[in-house]
This record gives sequence, structure tokens and C-alpha cells, in this order.
Amino acid sequence: MGLQDHGPDAEVIFRFNGTRKVPAYSGYRPDHLIKDDYLTCGKHEYIEPALAMPDTEILGTITFMSPSSYPHCLWPGKIITFQEGPHIVGTVEIINILNPLLDMRLQD
Repeated sequence: MGLQDHGPDAEVIFRFNGTRKVPAYSGYRPDHLIKDDYLTCGKHEYIEPALAMPDTEILGTITFMSPSSYPHCLWPGKIITFQEGPHIVGTVEIINILNPLLDMRLQD
């Protein structure tokens, strides 16, 4: 399942650490360390403004690629890093999980 095949997976706070030298715009797709041993691509959508400065905190949503590959790995308050290649660009704090498949609290 690609990024366009489902809606956002979570509402989040994006915290950029200043590593990027230019703003990130809605649609930005860095890699996310969704689990200790699993990086996945995720599409950022920012809520007013539609861009994130290199050292900012901004609300938005994230849509992960292939969430069925890492079910039940998120919970509110979880912090995950996001990166461009080997460079960590910031963190994502999960506020609300929109995709039940990813919600650790709904695990059987």
C-alpha cells in the first residue's frame, strides 16, 4: 500500500532540529524510525502554515508507507525521529492515532 492509498495515519507535532537549511513544505517525505529496527517513508502535511522552518515546531499529520508491515507500534506520546539519509532532521510526537492498525492499544 503506497502513501496515496489511505488517509493520514496520525496527528502529530513535528519538531525540526535545525539540520535542514531550507524549509520543509507539506508533502515532504523523510524516513522515520517507526520501530527500533525499521525505517519507513512518511508524508508530512503541515497545518497553517504549510511549511516548516528548519528549527520549528508545527502541528500536522503523517501518512506512512506500508503500515501493515509494522502494526501496533504507535501510542499517544511516542516520539520517533525522522531523517534525510543518515542525518536526523527532527522528531515526531504522536498526538492522536487515526489508523487503528498502528495503535498499540488495539493490539490483540
